[in-house]
Amino acid sequence: MNKFLVSVVLIALLIVSCTKDKKQDPFQINKQHIGLLTDSTQVKDLKLAFPSDSIVKNITGDEFTGNSNDIEIYDTSGKQLLTLTPSQSLDSTAVITSIHILDSRYKTDKNISTLSTFADIKNNYKISGISTLINSIVVSVNEINATFTIDKKELPANLQYNMDLKIEAVQIPDNAKIKYFMLYW
Repeated sequence: MNKFLVSVVLIALLIVSCTKDKKQDPFQINKQHIGLLTDSTQVKDLKLAFPSDSIVKNITGDEFTGNSNDIEIYDTSGKQLLTLTPSQSLDSTAVITSIHILDSRYKTDKNISTLSTFADIKNNYKISGISTLINSIVVSVNEINATFTIDKKELPANLQYNMDLKIEAVQIPDNAKIKYFMLYW
């Protein structure tokens, strides 16, 4: 009788643990996923990752050039959420290699979004590198395979116009706003 009761309790626990609905947050950013989109999701499966959103595939060039064609994701109200770049153009089995995050609802586990500042980034992640471009700087965070682009207008005047100047994290103002947020796989 005791063994029967233990068996029933174990089976009940197994059923309860299997039926728990672990709902994935559609706006959570992690190193290997953004919502239901993972680093191994193929272009043909995007409708599964974005079931109620509009997927717009821009077809430019032809399949022989090898140029990537960006895929734009819009929510039901018409607001653009993401721009996805597949590994190969016009290939339904290609995986996504980069994601341009446009909507502020997308957040990392440490609450970083497009509305965050440089202080938010440096206080939550180890900065892997800073690159200088003509009109912006790119802050790399390898921990989540992300880059954050900050407009040079956010920097002090002495750092805005010199392309050869190596910019360090201590030179970037804490209140510098993020211009772009990209994830790479």
